[in-house]
Amino acid sequence: MNVMSLITSEAPRRFYRRWMDCLVPVILGCLISDEALGAQRMRLGTLVPKGSSYYNHLKTMESAWKRSPGGGVSISIYPDGRLGGEAEMVRRMRGRQLQVGLLTVAGLAEIEPRVTGLQQAPMIFRSIDEVEHVMQELGKDLEGMLEKKGFKVLGWTHAGWVHFFATDPIQTIDEVRARKLFCWAGSPEVVKIYQNNGFKPVPLETKDIVPGLQTGMINCVPMPPMAANFSQVDTRAPYMLKVNWGALTGGLVMTMEAWNGLSKDQQQPILRAAKEAAMAIQKDGLREAEESIQAMQKRGLKVIEPSSSQLDEWHLETAKAYPEIREMVDPSVFDRVDAILKAYRK
Repeated sequence: MNVMSLITSEAPRRFYRRWMDCLVPVILGCLISDEALGAQRMRLGTLVPKGSSYYNHLKTMESAWKRSPGGGVSISIYPDGRLGGEAEMVRRMRGRQLQVGLLTVAGLAEIEPRVTGLQQAPMIFRSIDEVEHVMQELGKDLEGMLEKKGFKVLGWTHAGWVHFFATDPIQTIDEVRARKLFCWAGSPEVVKIYQNNGFKPVPLETKDIVPGLQTGMINCVPMPPMAANFSQVDTRAPYMLKVNWGALTGGLVMTMEAWNGLSKDQQQPILRAAKEAAMAIQKDGLREAEESIQAMQKRGLKVIEPSSSQLDEWHLETAKAYPEIREMVDPSVFDRVDAILKAYRK
């Protein structure tokens, strides 16, 4: 064998074999490591602002999920509505682009309209205790409804009261009726009920609230103080009417496909961490709401308190819409909420 044939045949073959002996385990390791360890990746979408206590509790949940059995579950959190409004997030979940969402009832209603029984009747709740009691009593029923639609509820939560933010002073319900009122896009039934009761609703996505105030498309927005503070809605709508229009309720949900993809050993730690996050969001949300009002007052927000006679009028007028809301929500769900509240108030 001459030198040239040795160079062109045997040596390259030996080099190639050694190189492949080293490389193949690396390639196989990259391909199967996640499956072998049971690690999974998920994406979570939400409207909550980055830096808020809500977001921080989701980050705590993220850490807990990573420590779950079988290699853990890794989640990427997309706050601030980066993946669109809640209707868009639900669409992405159905399209397997998102696996988890922290959604308000408006978003959950895109999955199961009957869930709106927690929120759509304005001023039906007299206290946060009532809100939490109804959530606890009705939760299992709603979870079953959502599960049939392909979504697992990991935890219920709320962000406290929704108040009205307006570009000029408002105090009575007729003054709010005269305003161009923001309401969530994607709910034509809600728009119709507003119109039937003398309001002027303007359906928009949440991301369009501030631009809508800037252009005059809307001049009154019902929203929780924390959201108003983070989005600086108060700089465009510097008057807040402290009427408890409703509680902003919602939940952490995962697609059933993603949930069923978890091992039995993973499901309980994942569920426990999610419920802890939901409860922490609920607890800190009430405190953060008051802190947000104080922060906005330092920027010039004027808080308007209705008189007791004006508040009576608010309750009287909103109750007129309940029969129509009852049919929209689902009579059985509405009646259940009503029965739970009556029993609780005895």
